[in-house]
Amino acid sequence: MPLSSFKQKLAMTTTGSIELVIQEIRKRRVILAADLAEVYGALPLKRLNEQVRRNVERFPNDFMFQLTVEEAPSSAGIKVANCDLRSRGQNIKHLPYAFTEHGAVMVANVLRSKRAIAMSVFVVRAFVKLREVLATSDEFSSKLNELERKLTNRQDAHEQAHSPIVCPNPRDAGAATTS
Repeated sequence: MPLSSFKQKLAMTTTGSIELVIQEIRKRRVILAADLAEVYGALPLKRLNEQVRRNVERFPNDFMFQLTVEEAPSSAGIKVANCDLRSRGQNIKHLPYAFTEHGAVMVANVLRSKRAIAMSVFVVRAFVKLREVLATSDEFSSKLNELERKLTNRQDAHEQAHSPIVCPNPRDAGAATTS
């Protein structure tokens, strides 16, 4: 029995693909509204924004915030094609929303579609996985710093050992560089 279109899309979506759209803005991991609309199904961004505005009391500042002009795609390196920006000249008409993990779940509750509810599980798992990765990154960071320090020490020793071989007379080195 073939899978329905909904089940096929759900099967193709993985936590890893959702992780790719999670960004760090204002030192918080967020998903932009355009990316969330894509994840939650064939929902136009305009409708997602409309539902958020209608239910704004469900989205406190720790669930959602609107990007500033400085954070907007042109200056922050965020994907321009996925943002709800319509500009005339330099004026941005609609700044995109950014949703934290809790905000993304609340959007699924507000939308009330089967796809949004099902996908909210993947969104939460992606945020949890990123949180776990960042927790272990401190350990990797310290190991990387130690390895870098060892490499620098070996490189310095190597340069000191090869310096007399490459340039035995310091005066010759000065003459070679000034010529």
